[in-house]
Amino acid sequence: MTDNAFDVVENSGETVQKSSNVQREIVTFAVGDQGFCMEIEYVLEIRGWAKTTILPHAPDYVVGLMNLRGTVLPVIDLSLRLGLGKTETTARHVIIIAKIEDKTIGLLVEAVSDIMSVSEGELKPTPDVASNQTRAFIKGVYSIEDTLVRAIDINQVVPNSDGIAA
Repeated sequence: MTDNAFDVVENSGETVQKSSNVQREIVTFAVGDQGFCMEIEYVLEIRGWAKTTILPHAPDYVVGLMNLRGTVLPVIDLSLRLGLGKTETTARHVIIIAKIEDKTIGLLVEAVSDIMSVSEGELKPTPDVASNQTRAFIKGVYSIEDTLVRAIDINQVVPNSDGIAA
């Protein structure tokens, strides 16, 4: 994150510089032919699809487990988690390895599209569609070129209480 511009703010007689144009690096990717993104700070690496080991009685969106250089971590079908249907994997799918707080997980997506810099002010609020789950999973929407890219709230997509993350 870098600061590009500052506003001067008077606060109790003191002059304070406040950032007004914070830049964020995002990774854009496709899930179910739809554009999504997340902050790059969560991404450890991007790997090609590899078969996972099924974990009995895991939530349906947990594709299985993978061994990443000695660390066993769950892989989540992001399409199913977002309510877009189950992913039928092919060799072209990829897994985004992400670290959220102390958990490392894999996110199954169709493809990673780009890494780009956006202004924090470009993130538009999620429209009210009368679905609390939509508002919980989607932090907002970026208009990039001619498309809308939804910013996922990775902390909501990866539940804390069900014990699936490594």
